[in-house]
Amino acid sequence: MNKVRHVLMLGWLALTSFTAQAQDVLAIQAPVDKRIAALDSITLRRSLPKTKFKEANLNNPSADLYPDWTNEFVSSYNAPMPAEYRIDLRNFCMPCDSRLVTSHYGYRRAFRRNHYGTDIKLYVGDTVRAAYAGKVRVVANEGYRKGYGLYVVIRHDNGLETIYGHLSKHLVVPNQIVKAGEVIALGGNTGRSTGSHLHFETRLLGKNIDPELLFDFAAQDALGDFYVYRSNGRSGLEGGINHADAPLPMLASNSGIQSTDEVQQVEKESKAKSSKKTSSSKIHKVKQGDTLYGIALKYKTTVAKLCKLNKIKETTTLRLGQVIKCS
Repeated sequence: MNKVRHVLMLGWLALTSFTAQAQDVLAIQAPVDKRIAALDSITLRRSLPKTKFKEANLNNPSADLYPDWTNEFVSSYNAPMPAEYRIDLRNFCMPCDSRLVTSHYGYRRAFRRNHYGTDIKLYVGDTVRAAYAGKVRVVANEGYRKGYGLYVVIRHDNGLETIYGHLSKHLVVPNQIVKAGEVIALGGNTGRSTGSHLHFETRLLGKNIDPELLFDFAAQDALGDFYVYRSNGRSGLEGGINHADAPLPMLASNSGIQSTDEVQQVEKESKAKSSKKTSSSKIHKVKQGDTLYGIALKYKTTVAKLCKLNKIKETTTLRLGQVIKCS
């Protein structure tokens, strides 16, 4: 009996000693494991492709392009237009919930004048948001049946200035910094307008650019990653569908009148145009897990055709949010 007790005692002491020794080994290895994990993270970061992004300066957005800052005028720049300027269209936020375009950019034969923005149908009191992060430059009211009515101008660090017209109430003040998607105003029917809607303009150093060359309002997204403005007229998108740039007209202080009949007519034209555009060209925005093969299968095409359309290789790594032209 004593021998059995002796053996059991020795076994218990050995087990206790081993457990304590094992815990000591684990304790010693713990910081080593942390250092290895840190080294692995550093190695991983170094192996990733380096992409340089222009750091946003929202205190003085696009200071390299604009000669001054004023809170008084929609546009009053004497600086020459650059021969080429690359506009970053990523991180776009639809300025309102509505997707219906009721009046397009361009010449209006009925009123014998140009329309310098895109009109989006909304109702008095609907929320209006900033298309991009930026700084509020102008908040003003041109009065009843004159120009924009109550409007807001925001300058962004991608070079664009966006204008939001015919508002019923502004919720921001000049020199206020806003985020993309931040509520800036409420929709209305002020100024030269006979139907509630949002008059939305995009300008580069005072020059109007057709918003529908930059954004797909039905899809509530940008048409590409970048838009390259060229003074020779050969402007176009990068990372999406290219369009022939519309002529850049002289600046205007007034947007067009919209009667009830006109709204109904342009709603029909807008739907027809959107339907035709959708059938003639298809784009895909890359999501998590997407591959060229999967996209080709979805749009009933081939990887080779996708590569040719988008000027990429089969080995190209797709980025989240990248726009792929499929037809």
